[in-house]
Amino acid sequence: MSHAILVLNAGSSSIKFSLFPAHESPSRQGIMCEGECEGIGHRVHFRAKDRAGASLVDTYLAEGASHEDALAALLRWLETRFQGDQLVAAGHRVVHGGSLYTAPVLIDASVMAGLRGLIPLAPLHQPHNLAAIDALSKLHPALPQIACFDTAFHHTQSEVTTEFALPRRLAAEGVRRYGFHGLSYEYIASVLPDILGPGAADGRVVVAHLGSGASLCAIRSRKSVATTMGFTALDGLVMSRRCGNLDPGVVLYLMQAKGMTVTELSNLLYNESGLFGVSGISDDMQTLLASDDPSAKQAVALFVYRIGRELGSMAAALSGIDALVFTAGIGEHAAEIRGRVCTDAAWLGVDLDQRANSASSAMISRSGSRTSAWVIPTDEDLMIALHAWTMLNAGGLPLDSHGNHGSRKR
Repeated sequence: MSHAILVLNAGSSSIKFSLFPAHESPSRQGIMCEGECEGIGHRVHFRAKDRAGASLVDTYLAEGASHEDALAALLRWLETRFQGDQLVAAGHRVVHGGSLYTAPVLIDASVMAGLRGLIPLAPLHQPHNLAAIDALSKLHPALPQIACFDTAFHHTQSEVTTEFALPRRLAAEGVRRYGFHGLSYEYIASVLPDILGPGAADGRVVVAHLGSGASLCAIRSRKSVATTMGFTALDGLVMSRRCGNLDPGVVLYLMQAKGMTVTELSNLLYNESGLFGVSGISDDMQTLLASDDPSAKQAVALFVYRIGRELGSMAAALSGIDALVFTAGIGEHAAEIRGRVCTDAAWLGVDLDQRANSASSAMISRSGSRTSAWVIPTDEDLMIALHAWTMLNAGGLPLDSHGNHGSRKR
């Protein structure tokens, strides 16, 4: 019987998953399947494809299916489709690890208690990450589960980088900058030598993770030096529905002058702002780029402008910049956004190759550009699988009564 590692990325209404063989170091070429259960709480669309992109399943679950229902359906399908493969571990993306968790960790009751305490810092993500862990624990209680954190990559930042100018008692309670999208940045950092070359990979690199959530990270010697997100995933760039950087006085004004409650403010900042709020049309970048509505154009312009401002901040943190990398949904697929960002960054030495950018080539700057520009697809699932595989091979996971990691399929 072969062994396999299941990777789960759970959100409020979806569970994205992938399956990797555990007998060798996980790779994108070796992936067994990937897919998602989308529409949790309503009519769940369950679909998966193989490594070649061919559909393996495309069906709907019963109306109102929960996270646990979706996971149960996924596990049943995996048992049928991959009968000769035993799950030996499950790796989870967990958005917030706080100050304590600086590396992947085997989940137990005490870890779960600590992670639940961080829910207020990532209310859009953390509860759903943990719901998937709870559900899988009920369905496969003996299966080792590993939490991989979006905050962990940024623990290499200096103390002064992570500090707020607030009373020390608040810092002692964990009020500091953490940074997010760490699994994405960790993956990009891991492949830089193969794409930029060993020397350039250890230089001054700014990575732009541009998706529904968006941030920049300044990286030197493939370690995080600074990032645009802070205490929560609200900070920094304009995002699909999140406001990004905001004067705290605006929040005070909304509470005092408008009488808004904490719940109303949270909904405003997390769900009603960003591209959606400015445009009044959509939170989807392709939709906005295709629109002639002035508000859509304004939303896109603000998105690009704020990237340019923060790019200058990241360059300052690095004392210069050698390479700019675009990744995630918008970064990988919206050539117009990349082009506008690079054009605005000409002062930093970026000389855009328009043809290469339109073709989404790996390198989108001209060969003589002082600062090179790149498009590198991210792979958070693979990063999680690699962490789980490393823990398996380091003997960091418990054994069952047969001397095997994980649990037998039921």
